[in-house]
Amino acid sequence: MDELVKLVSEKTGLSEEMSKTAVETVLEYLKEKLPAPIASQIDGVLENGDAAGGLSSALGGMFG
Repeated sequence: MDELVKLVSEKTGLSEEMSKTAVETVLEYLKEKLPAPIASQIDGVLENGDAAGGLSSALGGMFG
C-alpha cells in the first residue's frame, strides 16, 4: 500500500498522511461496493507489493 500512497502523493501534491487517508477511504469503499470475489483480491494485491499496477489488473479493466 505504501507504493500506492506514494503515487497518490506524487500525482496530487497531497502529503503522504493525507494520501494514505485517501487511499484507505477509497479501498474500503471499493471493498464494500465490489462483488466479494473481486473485493477480496484488493488486500491480496496490496500485500504482494504491486498496488499501482496490480490493482487495475485485479479489477480486470472494470473501469475502462
